[in-house]
Amino acid sequence: MQANSILLQRKYARIVKLFAEQTNQTYEQALDFFYNSKTFELISEGVADMHCLSDEYLAEELILEKNKSNNSTE
Repeated sequence: MQANSILLQRKYARIVKLFAEQTNQTYEQALDFFYNSKTFELISEGVADMHCLSDEYLAEELILEKNKSNNSTE
């Protein structure tokens, strides 16, 4: 199922805001990570209706993805 593009943009903004606050990043840093993340790719492609999941859950997925990428570069 594909979500309305305006609703998706609003959801992205809420997810990025939560992610930035929880990781102590600027909104710009959080937005950059988000748009280059696997999580964004899955949401935007409509995989498994991820856009239906809560903003908090998706922000946590981003945190996990960020931690994983940080651990792989160390």
